[in-house]
Amino acid sequence: MCLHKHLFSVITETGKRQYSLLVLLLLSFCLIIPGQANSTEIGPGISDTHIRIGAIMPLTGDNQYYGIGMKKGIDAALANQVVQGRKIEFKAMDDSGDSVTTIQAANQIIDEGIFLMLGNVGALPTLQLMPVLRVNQVPSVGFYTLGDVSNKDTLNYRPNTSDEVATLITDMTETGIKPAQICIFAQNDVFGVAAINGFKNGLKNFPEMQPAIDKLDHILDMTMGGINPALNGLGPIGFYPHDTVFIRDAYRSLKDWERQSGQPCRFVILVAIPKVAADFIAYSHYKKESWSFGAISATAAGYALGKNLSAYYLDDKIIVTQVVPNLDASLPIVKEARAVLGNDFNHINLEGYIVGRLFLAILKSMKEPITRDNFIKTARLQPFDLGGLKVEFNQGNSGSKLVSLNLLQKNTYQTFVPNDFSIALKP
Repeated sequence: MCLHKHLFSVITETGKRQYSLLVLLLLSFCLIIPGQANSTEIGPGISDTHIRIGAIMPLTGDNQYYGIGMKKGIDAALANQVVQGRKIEFKAMDDSGDSVTTIQAANQIIDEGIFLMLGNVGALPTLQLMPVLRVNQVPSVGFYTLGDVSNKDTLNYRPNTSDEVATLITDMTETGIKPAQICIFAQNDVFGVAAINGFKNGLKNFPEMQPAIDKLDHILDMTMGGINPALNGLGPIGFYPHDTVFIRDAYRSLKDWERQSGQPCRFVILVAIPKVAADFIAYSHYKKESWSFGAISATAAGYALGKNLSAYYLDDKIIVTQVVPNLDASLPIVKEARAVLGNDFNHINLEGYIVGRLFLAILKSMKEPITRDNFIKTARLQPFDLGGLKVEFNQGNSGSKLVSLNLLQKNTYQTFVPNDFSIALKP
Protein backbone atom coordinates (compact mmCIF):
# COMPACT_ATOMS: atom_id res chain seq x y z
CA MET A 1 0.00 0.00 0.00
CA CYS A 2 1.51 3.31 -1.11
CA LEU A 3 -0.18 5.74 1.36
CA HIS A 4 -0.23 4.65 4.97
CA LYS A 5 -3.82 4.12 6.16
CA HIS A 6 -3.29 6.47 9.12
CA LEU A 7 -1.94 9.35 7.07
CA PHE A 8 -5.16 11.34 7.14
CA SER A 9 -5.78 10.75 10.84
CA VAL A 10 -2.80 12.94 11.71
CA ILE A 11 -3.88 15.85 9.54
CA THR A 12 -5.68 18.54 11.57
CA GLU A 13 -8.70 20.35 10.24
CA THR A 14 -6.76 23.60 9.87
CA GLY A 15 -3.91 21.83 8.03
CA LYS A 16 -5.97 19.96 5.46
CA ARG A 17 -5.51 22.57 2.77
CA GLN A 18 -1.75 22.59 3.21
CA TYR A 19 -1.59 18.81 3.00
CA SER A 20 -3.73 18.54 -0.13
CA LEU A 21 -0.83 19.28 -2.47
CA LEU A 22 1.35 16.72 -0.67
CA VAL A 23 -1.32 14.06 -1.02
CA LEU A 24 -1.69 14.70 -4.74
CA LEU A 25 2.06 14.46 -5.21
CA LEU A 26 2.19 11.20 -3.29
CA LEU A 27 -0.65 9.74 -5.35
CA SER A 28 1.14 10.73 -8.57
CA PHE A 29 4.29 9.10 -7.23
CA CYS A 30 2.40 5.89 -6.55
CA LEU A 31 0.96 5.84 -10.07
CA ILE A 32 4.36 6.32 -11.71
CA ILE A 33 6.61 4.10 -9.65
CA PRO A 34 5.03 0.67 -10.37
CA GLY A 35 5.54 1.09 -14.12
CA GLN A 36 9.12 2.21 -13.58
CA ALA A 37 9.79 -0.76 -11.34
CA ASN A 38 8.69 -3.12 -14.09
CA SER A 39 10.96 -1.62 -16.77
CA THR A 40 13.45 1.22 -16.46
CA GLU A 41 14.99 2.42 -19.71
CA ILE A 42 18.79 2.33 -19.33
CA GLY A 43 19.63 3.15 -22.95
CA PRO A 44 18.03 2.92 -26.39
CA GLY A 45 16.24 -0.42 -26.50
CA ILE A 46 17.67 -1.50 -23.14
CA SER A 47 15.77 -1.77 -19.88
CA ASP A 48 16.28 -3.83 -16.75
CA THR A 49 13.89 -6.45 -18.17
CA HIS A 50 14.47 -6.52 -21.93
CA ILE A 51 16.76 -5.86 -24.89
CA ARG A 52 14.75 -4.74 -27.91
CA ILE A 53 16.16 -5.11 -31.43
CA GLY A 54 14.55 -4.39 -34.78
CA ALA A 55 14.68 -5.23 -38.45
CA ILE A 56 13.18 -3.99 -41.70
CA MET A 57 12.55 -6.67 -44.31
CA PRO A 58 10.38 -7.46 -47.33
CA LEU A 59 7.83 -9.76 -45.70
CA THR A 60 5.42 -9.21 -48.59
CA GLY A 61 5.95 -8.49 -52.27
CA ASP A 62 8.19 -9.97 -54.95
CA ASN A 63 11.23 -10.40 -52.69
CA GLN A 64 9.45 -11.72 -49.62
CA TYR A 65 11.37 -15.02 -49.64
CA TYR A 66 14.45 -13.12 -48.44
CA GLY A 67 12.67 -11.40 -45.56
CA ILE A 68 10.54 -14.37 -44.52
CA GLY A 69 13.59 -16.65 -44.51
CA MET A 70 15.80 -14.29 -42.51
CA LYS A 71 13.03 -13.55 -40.01
CA LYS A 72 12.25 -17.20 -39.48
CA GLY A 73 15.90 -18.00 -38.78
CA ILE A 74 16.39 -15.06 -36.42
CA ASP A 75 13.15 -15.83 -34.57
CA ALA A 76 14.32 -19.40 -34.05
CA ALA A 77 17.74 -18.32 -32.79
CA LEU A 78 16.38 -15.74 -30.33
CA ALA A 79 13.39 -17.70 -29.02
CA ASN A 80 13.22 -17.65 -25.20
CA GLN A 81 16.69 -16.14 -24.91
CA VAL A 82 17.61 -14.14 -21.80
CA VAL A 83 20.92 -12.29 -21.39
CA GLN A 84 21.96 -10.70 -18.08
CA GLY A 85 18.40 -11.15 -16.84
CA ARG A 86 16.93 -9.38 -19.86
CA LYS A 87 14.59 -10.98 -22.37
CA ILE A 88 15.45 -10.51 -26.06
CA GLU A 89 12.62 -8.88 -28.03
CA PHE A 90 12.82 -8.90 -31.84
CA LYS A 91 10.48 -6.80 -33.98
CA ALA A 92 10.60 -7.07 -37.78
CA MET A 93 8.77 -4.48 -39.89
CA ASP A 94 7.67 -5.06 -43.49
CA ASP A 95 8.82 -2.62 -46.19
CA SER A 96 7.92 -4.81 -49.23
CA GLY A 97 11.33 -3.86 -50.61
CA ASP A 98 10.31 -0.20 -51.03
CA SER A 99 12.95 2.37 -50.00
CA VAL A 100 10.43 5.04 -48.95
CA THR A 101 8.66 2.57 -46.69
CA THR A 102 12.05 1.50 -45.31
CA ILE A 103 12.80 5.02 -44.07
CA GLN A 104 9.31 5.44 -42.62
CA ALA A 105 9.60 2.13 -40.79
CA ALA A 106 13.10 3.01 -39.58
CA ASN A 107 11.97 6.30 -38.07
CA GLN A 108 9.09 4.54 -36.33
CA ILE A 109 11.10 1.70 -34.88
CA ILE A 110 13.98 3.96 -33.80
CA ASP A 111 11.49 6.26 -32.04
CA GLU A 112 10.07 3.21 -30.24
CA GLY A 113 13.56 2.43 -29.00
CA ILE A 114 15.87 -0.30 -30.32
CA PHE A 115 19.36 -1.38 -29.35
CA LEU A 116 20.35 -2.21 -32.93
CA MET A 117 19.04 -3.48 -36.26
CA LEU A 118 19.56 -7.14 -37.09
CA GLY A 119 19.29 -8.99 -40.40
CA ASN A 120 17.81 -6.28 -42.64
CA VAL A 121 17.32 -7.18 -46.30
CA GLY A 122 17.61 -5.17 -49.51
CA ALA A 123 20.12 -3.34 -51.72
CA LEU A 124 18.63 0.11 -52.33
CA PRO A 125 16.60 0.10 -49.08
CA THR A 126 19.78 -0.55 -47.10
CA LEU A 127 21.71 2.09 -49.02
CA GLN A 128 18.99 4.64 -48.20
CA LEU A 129 18.79 3.45 -44.59
CA MET A 130 22.46 3.72 -43.63
CA PRO A 131 22.53 7.54 -43.22
CA VAL A 132 19.52 7.29 -40.88
CA LEU A 133 21.29 4.66 -38.78
CA ARG A 134 24.49 6.75 -38.67
CA VAL A 135 22.66 9.88 -37.51
CA ASN A 136 20.87 7.90 -34.77
CA GLN A 137 23.99 5.86 -33.92
CA VAL A 138 22.15 2.57 -34.43
CA PRO A 139 24.46 -0.38 -35.19
CA SER A 140 23.65 -2.67 -38.12
CA VAL A 141 24.36 -6.38 -37.63
CA GLY A 142 24.05 -9.32 -40.01
CA PHE A 143 22.38 -7.46 -42.88
CA TYR A 144 21.52 -9.45 -46.03
CA THR A 145 22.35 -6.37 -48.04
CA LEU A 146 22.75 -7.67 -51.60
CA GLY A 147 25.67 -5.27 -51.97
CA ASP A 148 28.79 -3.98 -50.26
CA VAL A 149 27.25 -1.45 -47.85
CA SER A 150 28.74 -0.67 -44.46
CA ASN A 151 29.81 1.91 -41.88
CA LYS A 152 31.90 1.88 -38.71
CA ASP A 153 29.00 0.46 -36.66
CA THR A 154 28.36 -2.36 -39.14
CA LEU A 155 28.97 -6.03 -38.38
CA ASN A 156 28.14 -8.28 -41.33
CA TYR A 157 28.10 -12.04 -41.12
CA ARG A 158 28.30 -12.67 -44.83
CA PRO A 159 31.33 -11.90 -47.01
CA ASN A 160 30.98 -9.05 -49.49
CA THR A 161 29.17 -9.70 -52.75
CA SER A 162 32.40 -8.77 -54.51
CA ASP A 163 34.17 -11.67 -52.74
CA GLU A 164 31.65 -14.14 -54.14
CA VAL A 165 32.07 -12.82 -57.68
CA ALA A 166 35.86 -12.89 -57.40
CA THR A 167 35.73 -16.49 -56.12
CA LEU A 168 33.71 -17.62 -59.12
CA ILE A 169 36.13 -15.93 -61.53
CA THR A 170 39.21 -17.37 -59.82
CA ASP A 171 37.84 -20.90 -59.74
CA MET A 172 36.55 -20.80 -63.30
CA THR A 173 39.85 -19.61 -64.75
CA GLU A 174 41.58 -22.52 -63.01
CA THR A 175 39.51 -24.90 -65.13
CA GLY A 176 40.83 -23.51 -68.39
CA ILE A 177 38.19 -20.91 -69.15
CA LYS A 178 39.89 -17.75 -70.30
CA PRO A 179 39.18 -14.66 -68.19
CA ALA A 180 38.06 -12.90 -71.38
CA GLN A 181 35.31 -15.54 -71.70
CA ILE A 182 33.68 -14.58 -68.39
CA CYS A 183 30.87 -12.03 -68.38
CA ILE A 184 28.39 -10.71 -65.84
CA PHE A 185 24.65 -10.03 -65.82
CA ALA A 186 23.84 -7.65 -62.98
CA GLN A 187 21.24 -5.38 -61.42
CA ASN A 188 21.94 -1.67 -61.94
CA ASP A 189 22.36 -0.47 -58.35
CA VAL A 190 24.70 -1.05 -55.42
CA PHE A 191 24.31 -4.76 -56.15
CA GLY A 192 25.80 -4.22 -59.62
CA VAL A 193 28.58 -2.00 -58.29
CA ALA A 194 29.62 -4.85 -55.98
CA ALA A 195 29.64 -7.15 -59.03
CA ILE A 196 32.02 -4.81 -60.88
CA ASN A 197 34.39 -4.64 -57.90
CA GLY A 198 34.38 -8.42 -57.65
CA PHE A 199 34.97 -8.70 -61.39
CA LYS A 200 38.01 -6.41 -61.11
CA ASN A 201 39.39 -8.36 -58.15
CA GLY A 202 38.99 -11.62 -60.02
CA LEU A 203 40.79 -10.28 -63.11
CA LYS A 204 43.67 -8.45 -61.40
CA ASN A 205 46.07 -11.41 -61.72
CA PHE A 206 45.70 -11.45 -65.51
CA PRO A 207 47.77 -8.64 -67.09
CA GLU A 208 46.14 -9.24 -70.46
CA MET A 209 42.81 -8.22 -68.94
CA GLN A 210 43.91 -4.67 -68.10
CA PRO A 211 41.91 -3.18 -71.02
CA ALA A 212 38.77 -4.88 -69.64
CA ILE A 213 39.58 -3.65 -66.13
CA ASP A 214 39.93 -0.12 -67.51
CA LYS A 215 36.47 -0.41 -69.01
CA LEU A 216 35.09 -1.59 -65.67
CA ASP A 217 36.75 1.39 -63.96
CA HIS A 218 35.06 3.67 -66.49
CA ILE A 219 31.69 2.11 -65.69
CA LEU A 220 32.33 2.59 -61.97
CA ASP A 221 33.15 6.25 -62.59
CA MET A 222 29.80 6.61 -64.32
CA THR A 223 27.99 5.34 -61.19
CA MET A 224 29.54 7.90 -58.83
CA GLY A 225 26.55 10.22 -59.08
CA GLY A 226 24.04 7.41 -58.44
CA ILE A 227 22.21 4.99 -60.69
CA ASN A 228 23.14 5.61 -64.33
CA PRO A 229 20.91 3.98 -66.97
CA ALA A 230 23.56 4.26 -69.72
CA LEU A 231 25.99 1.54 -68.62
CA ASN A 232 25.35 -1.15 -71.22
CA GLY A 233 27.58 -1.69 -74.22
CA LEU A 234 30.68 -0.52 -72.36
CA GLY A 235 32.33 -3.74 -71.20
CA PRO A 236 31.90 -7.43 -70.29
CA ILE A 237 28.80 -6.74 -68.24
CA GLY A 238 25.11 -6.32 -68.96
CA PHE A 239 22.82 -4.39 -66.64
CA TYR A 240 19.09 -4.51 -66.10
CA PRO A 241 17.26 -1.70 -64.24
CA HIS A 242 16.59 -2.20 -60.54
CA ASP A 243 13.10 -3.46 -59.71
CA THR A 244 12.30 -4.39 -63.32
CA VAL A 245 12.42 -7.45 -65.56
CA PHE A 246 13.83 -5.61 -68.61
CA ILE A 247 16.72 -7.86 -69.65
CA ARG A 248 17.03 -7.35 -73.41
CA ASP A 249 19.49 -4.43 -73.21
CA ALA A 250 21.70 -6.45 -70.85
CA TYR A 251 21.70 -9.34 -73.32
CA ARG A 252 22.64 -6.99 -76.16
CA SER A 253 25.46 -5.57 -74.05
CA LEU A 254 27.02 -9.03 -73.68
CA LYS A 255 26.65 -9.70 -77.39
CA ASP A 256 28.37 -6.38 -78.12
CA TRP A 257 31.22 -7.43 -75.87
CA GLU A 258 31.57 -10.76 -77.66
CA ARG A 259 31.94 -8.89 -80.95
CA GLN A 260 34.40 -6.36 -79.52
CA SER A 261 36.60 -8.87 -77.69
CA GLY A 262 36.38 -11.67 -80.22
CA GLN A 263 35.65 -14.06 -77.35
CA PRO A 264 32.37 -15.79 -76.42
CA CYS A 265 30.83 -15.39 -72.99
CA ARG A 266 31.35 -19.01 -72.04
CA PHE A 267 30.50 -18.37 -68.39
CA VAL A 268 28.03 -15.70 -67.25
CA ILE A 269 27.87 -14.77 -63.56
CA LEU A 270 24.39 -13.79 -62.42
CA VAL A 271 24.17 -10.96 -59.86
CA ALA A 272 20.42 -10.45 -59.89
CA ILE A 273 17.28 -11.41 -58.02
CA PRO A 274 16.16 -15.01 -58.69
CA LYS A 275 13.19 -14.24 -60.99
CA VAL A 276 15.20 -11.96 -63.28
CA ALA A 277 18.16 -14.37 -63.30
CA ALA A 278 15.84 -17.18 -64.43
CA ASP A 279 14.30 -14.90 -67.07
CA PHE A 280 17.79 -14.17 -68.41
CA ILE A 281 18.73 -17.85 -68.59
CA ALA A 282 15.46 -18.60 -70.38
CA TYR A 283 16.06 -15.75 -72.82
CA SER A 284 19.54 -17.07 -73.58
CA HIS A 285 17.97 -20.44 -74.39
CA TYR A 286 15.49 -18.71 -76.69
CA LYS A 287 18.45 -17.04 -78.42
CA LYS A 288 20.20 -20.42 -78.63
CA GLU A 289 23.24 -19.28 -76.66
CA SER A 290 25.66 -21.89 -75.35
CA TRP A 291 26.44 -19.89 -72.22
CA SER A 292 26.96 -21.61 -68.86
CA PHE A 293 25.98 -19.84 -65.68
CA GLY A 294 27.14 -19.15 -62.17
CA ALA A 295 25.26 -17.32 -59.44
CA ILE A 296 26.09 -15.72 -56.13
CA SER A 297 24.24 -16.83 -53.00
CA ALA A 298 21.75 -13.93 -53.01
CA THR A 299 20.81 -14.75 -56.60
CA ALA A 300 20.26 -18.42 -55.85
CA ALA A 301 18.39 -17.35 -52.67
CA GLY A 302 18.09 -20.85 -51.30
CA TYR A 303 15.68 -22.61 -53.65
CA ALA A 304 14.16 -19.50 -55.24
CA LEU A 305 16.30 -19.58 -58.41
CA GLY A 306 15.66 -23.28 -58.89
CA LYS A 307 11.90 -22.80 -58.55
CA ASN A 308 11.92 -20.02 -61.13
CA LEU A 309 13.94 -22.15 -63.55
CA SER A 310 11.48 -25.00 -63.06
CA ALA A 311 8.69 -22.69 -64.19
CA TYR A 312 10.50 -22.52 -67.55
CA TYR A 313 11.08 -26.30 -67.54
CA LEU A 314 14.82 -25.65 -67.49
CA ASP A 315 17.33 -27.84 -65.68
CA ASP A 316 20.57 -25.96 -66.31
CA LYS A 317 23.41 -26.76 -63.95
CA ILE A 318 24.29 -23.57 -62.10
CA ILE A 319 27.51 -23.15 -60.12
CA VAL A 320 26.48 -21.28 -56.98
CA THR A 321 28.54 -19.62 -54.27
CA GLN A 322 27.27 -20.20 -50.75
CA VAL A 323 28.20 -18.21 -47.64
CA VAL A 324 26.65 -20.62 -45.15
CA PRO A 325 27.70 -24.23 -44.51
CA ASN A 326 26.09 -26.97 -46.58
CA LEU A 327 22.62 -27.82 -45.34
CA ASP A 328 23.68 -31.40 -44.58
CA ALA A 329 26.86 -30.38 -42.76
CA SER A 330 27.63 -31.99 -39.40
CA LEU A 331 28.49 -28.70 -37.67
CA PRO A 332 26.56 -28.26 -34.41
CA ILE A 333 25.05 -24.95 -35.51
CA VAL A 334 23.69 -26.54 -38.69
CA LYS A 335 22.22 -29.44 -36.73
CA GLU A 336 20.59 -27.00 -34.29
CA ALA A 337 19.12 -24.90 -37.09
CA ARG A 338 17.91 -27.94 -39.02
CA ALA A 339 16.17 -29.28 -35.91
CA VAL A 340 14.27 -26.07 -35.09
CA LEU A 341 13.54 -24.91 -38.66
CA GLY A 342 12.16 -28.24 -39.83
CA ASN A 343 10.97 -28.91 -43.36
CA ASP A 344 11.44 -25.31 -44.51
CA PHE A 345 15.18 -25.43 -43.77
CA ASN A 346 17.12 -23.56 -46.48
CA HIS A 347 20.16 -21.36 -46.99
CA ILE A 348 18.37 -18.10 -46.17
CA ASN A 349 16.82 -19.13 -42.86
CA LEU A 350 20.09 -20.85 -41.93
CA GLU A 351 21.80 -17.50 -42.42
CA GLY A 352 19.12 -15.84 -40.30
CA TYR A 353 19.74 -18.41 -37.58
CA ILE A 354 23.50 -17.80 -37.75
CA VAL A 355 22.98 -14.03 -37.55
CA GLY A 356 20.76 -14.44 -34.49
CA ARG A 357 23.29 -16.70 -32.79
CA LEU A 358 26.09 -14.27 -33.62
CA PHE A 359 24.19 -11.43 -31.94
CA LEU A 360 23.69 -13.57 -28.84
CA ALA A 361 27.34 -14.67 -28.74
CA ILE A 362 28.58 -11.07 -28.78
CA LEU A 363 25.99 -9.99 -26.20
CA LYS A 364 26.78 -12.87 -23.82
CA SER A 365 30.51 -12.19 -24.01
CA MET A 366 30.14 -8.55 -22.90
CA LYS A 367 31.77 -7.83 -19.53
CA GLU A 368 31.12 -4.10 -19.62
CA PRO A 369 27.65 -2.50 -19.40
CA ILE A 370 25.39 -3.26 -22.35
CA THR A 371 25.72 -0.23 -24.60
CA ARG A 372 25.93 0.12 -28.35
CA ASP A 373 29.59 1.19 -28.24
CA ASN A 374 30.54 -1.67 -25.95
CA PHE A 375 28.72 -4.14 -28.20
CA ILE A 376 30.75 -3.08 -31.26
CA LYS A 377 33.97 -2.98 -29.20
CA THR A 378 33.35 -6.49 -27.84
CA ALA A 379 32.63 -7.87 -31.31
CA ARG A 380 36.05 -6.71 -32.54
CA LEU A 381 38.05 -8.05 -29.57
CA GLN A 382 37.85 -11.80 -30.20
CA PRO A 383 36.76 -14.53 -32.62
CA PHE A 384 33.45 -16.29 -32.02
CA ASP A 385 32.81 -20.00 -32.44
CA LEU A 386 29.17 -20.42 -33.44
CA GLY A 387 28.79 -24.16 -33.15
CA GLY A 388 31.81 -24.90 -35.32
CA LEU A 389 31.46 -21.83 -37.54
CA LYS A 390 34.18 -19.22 -36.99
CA VAL A 391 33.33 -15.52 -37.15
CA GLU A 392 35.69 -12.64 -36.37
CA PHE A 393 35.79 -8.91 -37.06
CA ASN A 394 39.49 -8.11 -36.68
CA GLN A 395 39.94 -7.42 -40.41
CA GLY A 396 36.89 -5.42 -41.36
CA ASN A 397 33.13 -5.58 -41.14
CA SER A 398 32.63 -9.03 -42.70
CA GLY A 399 32.90 -11.61 -39.97
CA SER A 400 32.93 -14.71 -42.18
CA LYS A 401 35.25 -15.57 -45.05
CA LEU A 402 33.31 -18.69 -46.00
CA VAL A 403 32.60 -18.85 -49.73
CA SER A 404 32.02 -22.38 -51.01
CA LEU A 405 30.72 -23.75 -54.30
CA ASN A 406 27.59 -25.82 -54.82
CA LEU A 407 26.04 -27.23 -57.96
CA LEU A 408 22.35 -26.42 -58.39
CA GLN A 409 20.24 -28.53 -60.74
CA LYS A 410 16.53 -29.35 -60.70
CA ASN A 411 16.27 -27.34 -57.48
CA THR A 412 18.63 -29.57 -55.55
CA TYR A 413 22.14 -28.79 -54.34
CA GLN A 414 25.21 -30.93 -54.20
CA THR A 415 28.70 -30.11 -53.00
CA PHE A 416 30.85 -29.01 -55.87
CA VAL A 417 33.97 -31.14 -56.20
CA PRO A 418 37.11 -29.30 -57.33
CA ASN A 419 38.10 -29.96 -60.96
CA ASP A 420 34.55 -31.04 -61.78
CA PHE A 421 33.59 -27.80 -63.51
CA SER A 422 33.22 -29.62 -66.81
CA ILE A 423 29.94 -31.15 -65.67
CA ALA A 424 28.41 -27.68 -65.44
CA LEU A 425 29.87 -26.22 -68.63
CA LYS A 426 28.38 -26.43 -72.07
CA PRO A 427 30.67 -27.36 -74.99
